[in-house]
Order: sequence, then structure tokens, then C-alpha cells
Amino acid sequence: MIRNYLRSAIRNITRHKFISFINIFGLTIGLTCCLLIVVYVINELSYDKFNANADNIYRVTRSFNTPDGVETLHLGAVAPPFAPLLKNEFSDIKKVTRVFPSSGSLVIRYKDKLLTENGAYFADENFFDFFNTPTTKGDARSALTEPFSVMMTDELVRRYFGNEDPINKVVRLGNEFNFKVTGIFKPFPANSQLHPTMLLSFNTLKNPAVYGQKQLETNWGNNSFFTYLLFPKGYNVDRVAAQFPAFIDKYVGTHESKNSKLSFQKFLSIHLHSHLDDELEQNGDIKRVLIFSAIALFILLIACINYMNLSTARSVLRAREIGIRKVIGAQQKEIITQFLSESVLITTFSLILALGITYAVMPLVNTFSGLSLSFDLLYQPKVAVAIVAMPFVIGIISGIYPAIFMSSFKPVKVLKGLFKVGSGNISFRKVLVVIQFSISIILIVATTIVFQQLRYMQQKSLGFNKDHILTMRNPFDPNQFELFKNELTRQGLAKDIARSSRIPSGRLLDDQGVSVVQAGALKMVNADIKFINADYGFVPTYGMKMAAGRSFSKDYATDSSSFIVNTSAAKILGWDTAEKAIGKEINYGGTNGKIIGVVNDFHFESLHQKIIPLLMRMPSFANNNYNRLSIKINGAHAAQIINAIGQSWKKIQPEVPFEYAFLDEKFQQLYNSEQQQGSLFTIFSFIAIFIACLGLFGLSAFTITQRVKEIGVRKVLGASIPQIVTELSKDFLKLVLIASVIALPVAWYAMNKWLLDFAFRINIQWWVFVMAGIIAVVIAFVTISFQSIKAASANPVKSLRSE
Repeated sequence: MIRNYLRSAIRNITRHKFISFINIFGLTIGLTCCLLIVVYVINELSYDKFNANADNIYRVTRSFNTPDGVETLHLGAVAPPFAPLLKNEFSDIKKVTRVFPSSGSLVIRYKDKLLTENGAYFADENFFDFFNTPTTKGDARSALTEPFSVMMTDELVRRYFGNEDPINKVVRLGNEFNFKVTGIFKPFPANSQLHPTMLLSFNTLKNPAVYGQKQLETNWGNNSFFTYLLFPKGYNVDRVAAQFPAFIDKYVGTHESKNSKLSFQKFLSIHLHSHLDDELEQNGDIKRVLIFSAIALFILLIACINYMNLSTARSVLRAREIGIRKVIGAQQKEIITQFLSESVLITTFSLILALGITYAVMPLVNTFSGLSLSFDLLYQPKVAVAIVAMPFVIGIISGIYPAIFMSSFKPVKVLKGLFKVGSGNISFRKVLVVIQFSISIILIVATTIVFQQLRYMQQKSLGFNKDHILTMRNPFDPNQFELFKNELTRQGLAKDIARSSRIPSGRLLDDQGVSVVQAGALKMVNADIKFINADYGFVPTYGMKMAAGRSFSKDYATDSSSFIVNTSAAKILGWDTAEKAIGKEINYGGTNGKIIGVVNDFHFESLHQKIIPLLMRMPSFANNNYNRLSIKINGAHAAQIINAIGQSWKKIQPEVPFEYAFLDEKFQQLYNSEQQQGSLFTIFSFIAIFIACLGLFGLSAFTITQRVKEIGVRKVLGASIPQIVTELSKDFLKLVLIASVIALPVAWYAMNKWLLDFAFRINIQWWVFVMAGIIAVVIAFVTISFQSIKAASANPVKSLRSE
């Protein structure tokens, strides 16, 4: 029985080659898109699940708020004393571990090799109880016990040691400290929330020259220590979280819980659900996963609709076959089974092709998206079972209506030639076409708005000039910096050079509290004002405009205790104009000083964030307040200038490799996610429209074939080709117009929600929707016209000869 069904299915597929090709081609493309997105979704949902205790691990986060309860900062890390105190205070916590990332790149020297590496983390000795990756040499339980010990990935070991055994070898880090190599570990998989290349013993931080034991026990202000807790299986962490306010008041300070809070984050939810003010690495986004999952379903739905439409449309061609089958005794369920077997067979063949294409294009997708997706993710048992079931599920979904519809034909009418496709079927086919083009139009609108927002972010004035600015770490002490600056100035290599604690494109996280001096007394201001340390050259290097007052200057010795604020800070401190702020005395972070300048607001962070009230100060007491350099160069001969700057760098600081980045590129990287999203939207929109047009092409070709004699009569009666084309096209174009009316409000709602993620965003313009509708109509008309013109140009004598 099954063999007969398959044989009959193959015969009917080969008999109707054109429609079969459209169905297979459309389903193959749809399934390929679906499989690619499935791999992406599986990868995103798999983050950190390779860790054995992942279900029972929680991260401690700390948030800060104003006295009236408004949250101003939420960090994924906490201060160093919290970890041991939490373990001692709450006996239900099984283990605690801390991870402290080394800021920026780290200089490593071994013999004659001198390189800089990223991804260095100070880690507690029980780090591998939380984060699981194989160690190839050394004992994971003890390798991080001793101070000044380091573990490296096998890739890093090969870079420095080649074929040498690295264990117990000594490397020099940061040109300051010697570390002994105590172990080698495999790189963490791509679906991990952190990717260390080096793990430094956390006990090293107890050394006063590095950080200090006292600092680890009492510094509540350095919230840079990512802290993880391991609980018993199934433990309700709300029991501990409910005691956090009392815990903070007990150890940090009385009533401190009014200003800051601790909370838990489930370890496995961090990648997709955490978007705090600092993270170990850039996280994913559950919204993006849902959006692309929906797109995969939409594209697959469009392909299934094609099958339904073309199958029901060609029912006329198979009506006599069905009538004969019924006359000789075939039951309706047998006919339904026959048509479903054809549908499953077509879907199976399409799936095999789609798997091959997915495997072939996966490297291209990874290159394009910057992801590390693997085809092997589809081998997971649950996923493999779902893939095997896909032909049956999709085949039945797309084939059930055509099967039921065609099996319901009355054999008497069919064999007498009285059968006509009923109006109910025509209406259903129209509904399917409307659904197809509604989805396509939504994707057109989404693509347009994503690129408009992206262009807006790239072109919007930031309030300073980001072009031709080199940024790098500052390895110089004050004397070395002056030598370096004078060298660049003497050679004409730099227009301006500046030191600062942070550079634009980074996040503003530091706040030390502000008071305004009024009537000789300090009055605390309920305001969240971030700060950066910046020297004389900062404002000129970035070309910032002063709203009032002046920038820092070497001509004024008191500027080391003076402040510059932006206009947002001036307003929040109580002055409605910039001029009124000049000369006012404030206390910031325990330092009294006067405001000497107000700079116009500028976008220090990305356009996802609002402009934050900002204060700039110029401390003179320690060089580590300036850990970044910014150099403004002439863009006309950038390559030669950069090479010359590198030579000057090596003269003054030969122990530190010269590494730099262009500021405009750093800002561009802030929007990589949107850039990738826009590109993927474009691709998927094109695919969705292409599949929809493929179905429309087949459906119009079939419909026109059924109207050949009508076309012949119209031509004999004097109808012109344009009139006939219009007549043949208008019914389909009406459906596209209806699809536009349905799709545009949905698209507006969805994209308006998407834009809410940006503090600075475009206004959605009406012409975007008009354009999307016109594009859909034009594409549909071109698709239909190919067949319409061909039919209208045919000789009417041939079509009427049989009459």
C-alpha cells in the first residue's frame, strides 16, 4: 500500500514538473532559512549550559538609586568584601567564587617575546567548580592557590612557549610582576559568558603592590568583582535575597540599603536577559531570538502557503483522476492519504536539499554575522528528532487542506465535465495570498526602519569631532607623557593629545556624590552626576564646544581643584543657564572646587543611552587617574603619521607594544548588532518576497492557462494587450493592496516597540509605509505581467480552434 502511494506520488510530481519545481524550490529555501535560524536560536539558548552546576549558580548584582528610589546604576559586579561575607552570613550557600577582569590588554614578556593579550582574569582557586573547561596540564583544584600563579589556554601557551613545557616557567606581566605558569586549560566554548585566555590567582590581589588585603576587605566602592554563588539543588534563593537589606546595613553602613541593593541573577539567564551597566562580555538578547524565530516561521509559512495554493489550483487537472479513483472504489481517507504522501515526499526532498545548503553556507553565515555557529548543533538528539519529524509535520500542515478539498470532489460531476473549482476554494486561496504578502510587507517596513535608525545613529552629530582620533592605553608616567607629547608636537604628528580616565564610546559608571555650596554651607543635591578625569588637552582634542566659561588651562594653577560640567549637569544642579553655573562652588567626591566651564552636551555613550549629567575634573595626585590617551592626527597621511607615532612610542616606552584604535571605528562597533540585524532583515525580506512571488508566479501561470479561451475571445472582440494584462492582473493586485492595509498597522506597532530601545531614535515617517506598499504592488505586478503579456500576445486563433 505504501509503495503504491509513493509510486503514485512520484508519478504525479514528475507529471506536473513546473508546479512541483516551484513547490520544492520554495520549500527548500524556506527550510534552509528555518534551519539557519534554528541553529542560531539553539546556540543562543545553550549559553553556559555546559557547566555542570549551571542550574544552581546565581550571580550577585548591585544597583544604586537616588534617595527617592530612582535607580541610576545597575552593575553585574559587586565590591570585593561581599563574597566572603555572604558565604559566612548565609550557611545555605555552598560555594562562592569571584572573577576580576584585568582592565584592557596586558603586556606579557617571555624571553625575547613581548606581546599584549586580552582576556586576563583574576580568579578564585575554586573557579573551575563553577566554570567547567578541561585542563590539559596542572591540577585545576590547586593551580590557582598560590599568589602570582597563572593558567593559560593551550593556544596562548603555543604562542609563547612553542614546544616547551610551560609548567613552572615564569612570565612577566604588565612589566611589573613575575607569574609562574601552573596549568593549561582548553579555551572556553563560544557559548560561554566569558572567554579568558589567562587566569591569574585571586590571592595575588592580596599583595599590597597589586591591590591589597585591606582593600579586598573594606573597599565597598570598587564594584568590579563578578561574584557567583552555588546553592543546593532546587534551593529558593528568595530566602537569602529577602535578607539583603539587613545584610547591607550590617556590613556596609547603617541605612546604606536605602542607597544600594543587592540582587540575584540566575546564571543561565545572563546571556539573553541581562543588559546591565557592565558585563563581562556583550550579551545576546531574547528579543532578537524571538524576532528571528518569528521570521523563520513566517518564511516557512509563506512556502507552505505556496504549496496549498498551487495544489488547490491544479485540482482541476486532477479532478478526472480523483473521479475515476472514487468510481472504482477508493475511499476519501485513501485519497487524502495519497495526497498527503505526495506532500510529505516533496517536503522530505526539500529538507534533504535544505540540509545540504545549510551545511554549505554555514561558514559564510559565521563570517557575515561574526557568530560561531556550528552545523553540529543539529545533531543534538531532541533537535535531530524534530528535524526527522519536519517532513511529516510540514507536509501534513501544507497538504491537509488540498487533500481534504480534492478528496471531496463528486465523481459524477467530475466525469460529466461539470466540475468547477468552488468559490469557497477561491476565497481561501485569496486569503493565503494576502497572508503571504502581508508578511513580506511587514519585513520590507522593518528593514527600512532598521536601516534608517542605523543611518541616524551613524550620522547624528555627537557634539564633538570623532574623526582622525587615535585612542590607546596610557602606559606613561607624567614625565614620560610630557616627553611623548613634546616629541609628537615637535614632529608635527599630533594636532592635540589628551589623557583621560575614560574615552567616548565607553560607558559612564563612576559617581561620587555632589553638593552645592549655598550661603557658605554644603547642600547635598539629589542628582546622579557621572565623572571622568581629563587633562588640559581633552576638550581641544575632541573639539567640544563650550557653552560658557573655559576649558582647563596650564595658565591656572587652581584648575586641579576646578570642574567642567555639561549643560545637563548644570541644569540638574539648579542653574537654568550655563552662564549662571560659572564660578559656583561645589563639592564632588569630597573635593571642593569651582565650576570654571560648561561644555555643550555631547554623546559620550552610544545613542542607546540618554545623555547623562557629566563632570570633568583634572586631578594631579596620581597618574593612574589617566589610563587612556587620545591623539588627534591629520587624516591626509594617516598611515605615515601612525607609523611615526609608533616609533616615538617605542623610544619612550619600549616595554609596551604600540596598539591603537580609531575612535570612529569604536563608535561603529557600538552598532554592530543593529548593522547585522539590518543586513539579516534585508536578506530575509528578499527571501520572503521571492518565495511569495514564486508562488504568485505559479498561481498566475495556472490561472491564466485556465483563461486562454477567454483571452482569445477578448482579443477577437478588439481588446488590446494592455487591457488584457490589466484584466488578468487586477484580481491579484487587489489582494496585494488588501495585504498592505493589513500589514502596515502591524509593522508600525512592531517597529515602534523596537525603537523604544534607543534613547535617541528616528520618527517613523508615513512615506515608509507607502513605499512598502508600492514596492509590494510593483513586484507582484511584474511577477504576474510576465505570464499575462505572454498570454495576451498569443494568437487567438490557436486558443479558439477547439471551440
